Order: sequence, then structure tokens, then C-alpha cells
Amino acid sequence: MSLYNQDFTISFGDCDPAGIVYYPNFYRWMDATFHGFLRARGPGHAALCREWGAMGLGLMETGATFRAPGVDGDRLVLSIEGIDWSDRSYRVNYAGRVGERLLIEGFETRGLFVYREGRLRAESVARVRELLQGAGAA
Repeated sequence: MSLYNQDFTISFGDCDPAGIVYYPNFYRWMDATFHGFLRARGPGHAALCREWGAMGLGLMETGATFRAPGVDGDRLVLSIEGIDWSDRSYRVNYAGRVGERLLIEGFETRGLFVYREGRLRAESVARVRELLQGAGAA
């Protein structure tokens, strides 16, 4: 069971000359899905950063395995399948489907970044976990 789903309609402008989704768009859609999830669970990214004195819930690593092509007119459902937690980072796992067809499996490793002692640092993600635990995040 997914934690959160977001729908995207693939359009001609999302595709490369071969008529399939240009792969960077999947990364854009994963980011948009994460931010939609934050808004569903709280005040959203900017408000959380203000509240926590943070610079952002930024990316540390991302990746994807492309299973099948998406094309103009497809309705992509991108799902957050789970979150793996550690002390200073969390990995958000995604699956993207058109109907039953799996297009992509991806992930983002994110941290809670604060400016301390003259530099940007990853802080404990306990507050992020507390916020998202209500979503059934593992």
C-alpha cells in the first residue's frame, strides 16, 4: 500500500524526439510528489523550513530504474511506496505506473539542512519523521 499518490498526464512536451518521456521529467515528478506529500501532512516545505530554522529538505542522492516507456497521453500515477529512515537522512521510495504497467522505480535520499557554524549541515531528521509518521511511513 502506498503512502501517497500523485497523478500526472504525460504530454507531448514531456517527450523526446522518439516520443517517449524524456527521463529528467521523472525526477521532476518525484520531487513534485514529495512536495505534494509534505503539503498533505503539514504546511509544506517553505513553512516547515521557517518553523524549523532550516534551509531545506534537500536532496543528497537520487536514482531510478526505468522499466517501460511513457508516452503522450498516458496517465502516470507516481506513488511513495515507503520511507527508510536513518539519523540524518531518509530515503523516499517511488513507483510510477500507467495502469498496471510499471514505468519507473526510483528513490530520493533527503536530509534536513540547517546553516550552523558558518556552513550548511545535515541535522537529525527526527522532526521530519514525526511529521510523516502519521502517514504510516515505515
